[in-house]
Amino acid sequence: MSVDLYLFAAGSALTALLFYAFIGVQWSIWHMFTIPLYIIIFLVFSSLSALKRFKSSVKSKTPRKPIVQEKNGITIAFASVKGNCRTFAQSTYDKLSNDLTRQVILQDLADITDPEEFLQTQAKNQRTLLIFISTYEDATPPPSAKWFLMHLQEAATDFRVSKNELEKLTYAVFGCGNSLYRDNFNKVAKEVDRCLAEIGAKRLLPTELADENTVKSTYGGLEGHYSKWTSQLKTALESPKPEKCDCSNNNSTTCCQSTTNGEQATKNDSDDNEQERIESDDDDEAGGCKNGGDDVMDLEDMGDYIENTSITKTPKGPPKEMVTPLIRKSLEKQGYKLIGSHSGVKLCRWTKSMLRGRGGCYKHTFYGIESHRCMETTPSLACANKCVFCWRHHSNPVGTSWQWKTDDAQTVCQGAIDNHYKMINIFKGVPGVLPHRLAEGMQIRHCALSLVGEPIMYPHINELIDILHSKNISSFLVTNAQFPDEIKSLEPVTQLYVSVDAATKESLKKIDRPLFRDFWERFLACLRALKDKGQRTVYRLTLVKGYNTEEIEQYAKLVELGDPDFIEVKGVTYCGDSSASNLTMANVPWHEEVVTFVRLLCERLPQYGLACEHEHSNCLLLANTKFQIDGKWHTWIDYERFHELAARHKATDGKESFTSLDYMAVTPDWAVVGSNERGFDPQDTRWHRKATAKKDLSGC
Repeated sequence: MSVDLYLFAAGSALTALLFYAFIGVQWSIWHMFTIPLYIIIFLVFSSLSALKRFKSSVKSKTPRKPIVQEKNGITIAFASVKGNCRTFAQSTYDKLSNDLTRQVILQDLADITDPEEFLQTQAKNQRTLLIFISTYEDATPPPSAKWFLMHLQEAATDFRVSKNELEKLTYAVFGCGNSLYRDNFNKVAKEVDRCLAEIGAKRLLPTELADENTVKSTYGGLEGHYSKWTSQLKTALESPKPEKCDCSNNNSTTCCQSTTNGEQATKNDSDDNEQERIESDDDDEAGGCKNGGDDVMDLEDMGDYIENTSITKTPKGPPKEMVTPLIRKSLEKQGYKLIGSHSGVKLCRWTKSMLRGRGGCYKHTFYGIESHRCMETTPSLACANKCVFCWRHHSNPVGTSWQWKTDDAQTVCQGAIDNHYKMINIFKGVPGVLPHRLAEGMQIRHCALSLVGEPIMYPHINELIDILHSKNISSFLVTNAQFPDEIKSLEPVTQLYVSVDAATKESLKKIDRPLFRDFWERFLACLRALKDKGQRTVYRLTLVKGYNTEEIEQYAKLVELGDPDFIEVKGVTYCGDSSASNLTMANVPWHEEVVTFVRLLCERLPQYGLACEHEHSNCLLLANTKFQIDGKWHTWIDYERFHELAARHKATDGKESFTSLDYMAVTPDWAVVGSNERGFDPQDTRWHRKATAKKDLSGC
């Protein structure tokens, strides 16, 4: 209790006495009990407060007892961007704690305030230090390890530090990286290894340069590398301690094996189309949690898995699966239902919202889709970008071309539909769900190929779209504008999106963080290819305050390049804290700021008009004036008409074509800019979400 509290009690008692004295109330039995009651309250509060202060005093005088570092023990330290290194470190800790009698300590590098003292303590007690570390943007360490690495680098170059400083310390480094990033591949792990060796530490094992690029990885991804490394670790820990490493000796091949292997791996794994850019351990923050299902393999069991599969020590052989066990666990924890080896489906929050009669997404307002009948899926979980605003926190794979095992289009489509219906079926009997909406939800009419990754990479994308159309399911396909040839060869879709995340080369590199070296040329080629498509095309602009909100003139020039039918402008959605991005709520523009941006852009594009608004999604729509007929906007879609036209196009092998004007429909008044509803369907009831610690921010 605070001093203010018991002073309040004392003051209340005194006030009561003065009150009675002032008004001259006659004393009674009741009054005789009232005053003592105040006094008792005062004494109780005083006693509790004194007891609390005493406990706090005792606690403050008792320092926190540090863990005693036993000799010849093992310390497992980790620094992770999004979870992989934390997962591997925890798994190693669990395994060694059970198998060895030596003391095993798990240490987050973020908690080390004095790296010098930490390392000297390890050396003094002749411990073995296992370091799990990933490489972050532009070959920098994870934020939690910056101070630790800085100390190592200074110690390695400081002539005052003895080259035998850590001669009693044995260490091994496990690096998480991706060979797609070429010269930046596992650079931090290599640097930690070099610095420790420079100041006398003994290398227990060659540094493991684990590669999450399953196509190029000699062990099928990070888990394969980890399995191989832990097998070697167990043997090394049971063997006599290694000799001191002397990297200055040119004849010492064992000592420098990790560096040589790393350079060779980088050389072999590089590709002319891949960019030296960023490096990360690429999984979700949930990577460190317990396995959530029987289909997820424990890391300890990966050794048997590697030995009994076709994965060999060369990348040759049949194509590998895109989704590794670790990626699978991460995605499934986020609510994905994975299909085959490279596809996924997830229930959009707007689907749930419309099932309850609380309104649909902006595509309902702009184009007339029914959100509760829309399936959000992707045939390719892999992507060629690592956008700073990605709401999936980069838990999906990355790649610049399709080199994985491929599932057929029928399997992907039917798997997505079946899993979507299972998720919809869960809402039976849920309070607030409208029965007629639930029944309609069991009949999919729209498919948003925009869940995660790059759908257009899938080799059978045209076949997949054809199957969807044969089932009277419309297709909304989103591409990140890095695959121009695939856009050119794409068969008609209901609506084709291109994400235009920035208007200059510099800002696009900063926001999308692309893998391709020629990303800007590819980006422009995609916009030009869009101009030749006959069906509906859309530019999707995501405004990120502090990144791209000042590029109005440059955006206008890009619009002229691709001449899209529509331009969606949306404020970025903040998806919570993520080690993969430094975005905060400060980067989210207010709705009125988005409105101002759109109006300024519209002034520079006389062939476009401000058509629709969805305030709820912080989104507006610019439409080509050809969709304004007799003063009425026609941004909605006649879906039955589209399926008729698409069927005729296919039956005539493309000879009978059609354009976006052939299947347009009138936009209702409530969806048009300037309406009182500001884009909210009056048939539904607006629901104001209460503030909670965690929100489902998924949606397309």
